[in-house]
Order: sequence, then structure tokens, then C-alpha cells
Amino acid sequence: MQVVDHEPHAWFLLRDDAGTYLDVNCSHGPVGYSVLLELDDDERRALDGGGRGYLDDLAATVAYRVRSPFRDRDLTRARGHEVTAAVAAWRSGGATG
Repeated sequence: MQVVDHEPHAWFLLRDDAGTYLDVNCSHGPVGYSVLLELDDDERRALDGGGRGYLDDLAATVAYRVRSPFRDRDLTRARGHEVTAAVAAWRSGGATG
């Protein structure tokens, strides 16, 4: 998994051989957490057409809707460790598969 793009304090876009993922930083007062989504076909097409603006909008929707349907798609427990490793490698100038 590799970091492709990011918006500081908001989201990371990541890719691996299996898909494209958006890791969204969510903050509700003193509580902060991440939601990791694998983008579906429609979302990938929207990303291709809308770029960072689309990601900003999608991340805002995920982060600020407390009862978001995106929560049901959260892969953080299953793949969060891969995101952490990819972000650490990206920050240090390396890459991870």
C-alpha cells in the first residue's frame, strides 16, 4: 500500500494492487479517529473527474456526518496497520508495498 496524495489533517489517498483507499481523519470535539474506505467504482470515476476537490468533498461528508453510511464500510480494523506503515514510509521518503 502506498500514499498517492494527502490533505494535511484531513485525508490520505492510498493505493495497492487491490484498490484505491481514502483514509479520513474524523474529529468530533475531543474525540478523533480515522475511517478507511475502499473507493467503489463510482467513487473512482468521480475521483478521476474531480480530483482533489472530489476527495475534499467526500472526506468532509465522511468526517462530519455522525451517522454516515460510510461508517459501515470502514476498513480501519482490518487494514489500518497497512495505512499506518504506508504513511510512515511516505513521511520518511520511502515506499511500502
